[in-house]
Amino acid sequence: MPSLRIEFAPQRQRLVPKQNTLLRLIDNSGRRVGHLRDAYITTSTTAPVTKSFGNPLRLRLRLRLRLARVNVHIIYRKRLITAAKMPVAPVIALSHGGGPLPVLGDEDHESIIYSLRNRIPKILGLGTPSGPRAIVLVTAHWSTDVPTVSSSAHHDLYYDYYGFPAESYSLKYPASGDAEVAREIKSLLDAEGLAGKLDPKRGWDHGVFIPMLLINPAADVPIVQVSVLESEDPERHLRMGAALARLREKNIAIIGSGFASLHNLMEMRNLTTRGPGFAREFKALSDEWNDALTGAATKEGRDERWSGLKAWRTMPHVDRMHPPRAGEHFMPLLVCAGAAGDGEKARLYKDAFMGVDIFTYYWGAEEVD
Repeated sequence: MPSLRIEFAPQRQRLVPKQNTLLRLIDNSGRRVGHLRDAYITTSTTAPVTKSFGNPLRLRLRLRLRLARVNVHIIYRKRLITAAKMPVAPVIALSHGGGPLPVLGDEDHESIIYSLRNRIPKILGLGTPSGPRAIVLVTAHWSTDVPTVSSSAHHDLYYDYYGFPAESYSLKYPASGDAEVAREIKSLLDAEGLAGKLDPKRGWDHGVFIPMLLINPAADVPIVQVSVLESEDPERHLRMGAALARLREKNIAIIGSGFASLHNLMEMRNLTTRGPGFAREFKALSDEWNDALTGAATKEGRDERWSGLKAWRTMPHVDRMHPPRAGEHFMPLLVCAGAAGDGEKARLYKDAFMGVDIFTYYWGAEEVD
């Protein structure tokens, strides 16, 4: 829900008992987005009278505010004349592919490339009035002991892949950072008891710039990169998401960049070298794993979702999909699932990759084709 404040007009007038007055609705940037007429004031004060509250459309008959040690009762007599509903930004746990290969047009990534170019921009609402004002991007390629946040206004790219064509080391993605959002993320993590840390120096790794080159080549939305945890503790990652969730009301989107369905390099090599028999057998195992994972990730109730995902290491064939102590590409999904609301419906799509299905899960947007 948008965060609006209620403001008497003029701000410092003396409010007389039973006086009818006009109340303005002001958003976080100070922009007037609506007003209430004929609010009924049952006490008086000379203090500046402002108060933050939730979506005004949730107001019914009476709102009690404590202002300057005086109780003010507001009876809403008339309909809300105008109100702008700020969009709640989506959460997306996407699959970013292997190294720079999606940007290089690798044929095994054809489906993933299509989704990054077409589906994800629609989910984010890019190019529309509801598009995000910033993106928090949790990357599987940055593991730290505490949640760490890129905090500079500009970050160079970190080409953290090896043995690829020379062109993959000259890629550019000139989106800005956002130091203010970074500081807010740290504060939210601290409030959740997770002791966030700011890092103004580390570059954006390929978990950030490779998918974003396809999602938003215009690079006109600021990005703040966030690490995953070396501990791979499921509950701490879910709590990271719960902390970041508060940014959604400010139209800041959350993207988890990983590979939740499969990230086992040995099995990926096997899929290309051991023939169709192996591929069929592995696909059957992958389907069973994906069914269990989807069942947990798409639970609408927060407690059920968290409980199921905390136990992800007990799901069928998990060690074939993510080797023990190498689950970093699963962690962004946990953060995203933690950022989803209680009762919020999850949606998904799947890409074909090397003969298996790779799932992307998202919340806060309509279904995409």
